[in-house]
Amino acid sequence: MNHIRRILAALATLVGALVAATTAAPAALAVHVPPPGGAGLDPAAPPPVYTVVVGGMPGWQIALIAAGAALAAAALAVLLDRTWAARKLHATTT
Repeated sequence: MNHIRRILAALATLVGALVAATTAAPAALAVHVPPPGGAGLDPAAPPPVYTVVVGGMPGWQIALIAAGAALAAAALAVLLDRTWAARKLHATTT
């Protein structure tokens, strides 16, 4: 019975993902169509784009956060491995 429930749960998840994708697709696939006759602009020339970066996070801070996350993940992995090894050791001695 658990096997059937897992299959139905996976099917429901896939259906939910499909519904979410189809509701988001019209907005993602939208194309701007200019009005007929135009507004006197050349349709082949893209408008000028000016990139202005104000603020943001420096690269050294990003690297520091990544290094801290890697250290935290390594420490957690070591703790979990030691816990798992301790449980295996107790199970074999009894």
